[in-house]
Amino acid sequence: MTIDVSLELESGDALGLFGGSGAGKSTVVACIAGIEEPDDGFVELDNLKLFPPSLPLHRRPLGYMTQDANLFPHLTVGENVKFGIPKRMAPDGEHNQWIETLRDHLQLGPLWSAPASRVSGGQARRVSLARVLARKPPLVLLDEPFAGLDRQSIRELIDDLVLWSQTIGFSMIAVDHQAEVLQRLCPREAIVLERGRIVQQGAWSELYNAPATPLLRSLLSPL
Repeated sequence: MTIDVSLELESGDALGLFGGSGAGKSTVVACIAGIEEPDDGFVELDNLKLFPPSLPLHRRPLGYMTQDANLFPHLTVGENVKFGIPKRMAPDGEHNQWIETLRDHLQLGPLWSAPASRVSGGQARRVSLARVLARKPPLVLLDEPFAGLDRQSIRELIDDLVLWSQTIGFSMIAVDHQAEVLQRLCPREAIVLERGRIVQQGAWSELYNAPATPLLRSLLSPL
């Protein structure tokens, strides 16, 4: 399937990518993250060209969180959180305080020295979120990071993300198959994809009141 998507995000904004399975949502964020490479077009972040040519993953100033925590099992929780922090930030006292804030707020203190292989699924997502935010990235990409979690855990993680997006000022692009999750993360605007193309873009009220396609109508209909 060909993906033909153009989007623009202002600093500090949050944008939801919504649509059915196989619409191309995950491919879009994977191309921004550098996990996949576009066939054409360009990707820029704050005047930094991510593509073309493809900028190496470690040089992309963004955080990328998926439904897989992708922790390093041989490292401790604390080492996982700090993994990838640039050397220029590591010795900074203010940044160390930020790591402690993440540790305490996400209730990772008791797990800090434990091997990542021993944490539960919900705890692993919290570790993953702390690692994503540890570098204070200007852009955070979320690809269904709450899949499989209970409602309470989802609510708490969303609240943390919204709070810190306001505190740090990072932008967010979020993918989820649940409209209610995206609305809480990205309350202002959403883009709807079908078969790799944008079929509607606007406020959630517009999507609900005038869905552009029958599929979107069915996705937004209450169960």
